[in-house]
Amino acid sequence: MRLLSVNVGHARAVAYTDQPQGLTGIDKQPVDGAVRVAAPGPKGAGGSGLAGDTVCDRRHHGGDDQAVYAVAREDLDDWERELTRPLANGVFGENLTTEGVDVSGALVGERWRVGSEVVLEVSSGRIPCYTFQGHMGERRWVRRFTQKGASGAYLRVIEPGEIRAGDPVEIVHRPDHDVTVALLFRAITTERELCLLYTSKHGG
Repeated sequence: MRLLSVNVGHARAVAYTDQPQGLTGIDKQPVDGAVRVAAPGPKGAGGSGLAGDTVCDRRHHGGDDQAVYAVAREDLDDWERELTRPLANGVFGENLTTEGVDVSGALVGERWRVGSEVVLEVSSGRIPCYTFQGHMGERRWVRRFTQKGASGAYLRVIEPGEIRAGDPVEIVHRPDHDVTVALLFRAITTERELCLLYTSKHGG
């Protein structure tokens, strides 16, 4: 399991966002060398957890619980076959493109060590928005992405440090439950009855 690329984006003006200034940082590109990762602060104030990466719409993105966004290269490859066009690392607006990591199958609360310093904790899946749809240029993209259910994962920064392409990814903690990113995503989007089912099964 490893990082294929570390991706950052800069603010640019587009016609397909409702961000007040019409700006988005979704167009993320792989970078060479080490990138500093640290907790950015609470939502609404903090942006990205990666140095040099821009979060323009802090109403809906960024902050400690969405500090880093990861997508499996395997999921991008699957979408390439479906869309019949190449998809570069970073195209989903992800900060980390991984290889060999079941990102959407990760448990909520699972912790990854990336490289020698950084520890990240899985917090949730990514809910698609119309900025994402405009960036992809695909009709009904929000619905298609939601129906597939491979959302990728947002991560918190537990231990800061530097990461770079090629760094190993190691799972260092798995919580004692069965709630994966994909299951939580479905419960929030297409199968809300899962929330009631889980509550009745586990209590709370």
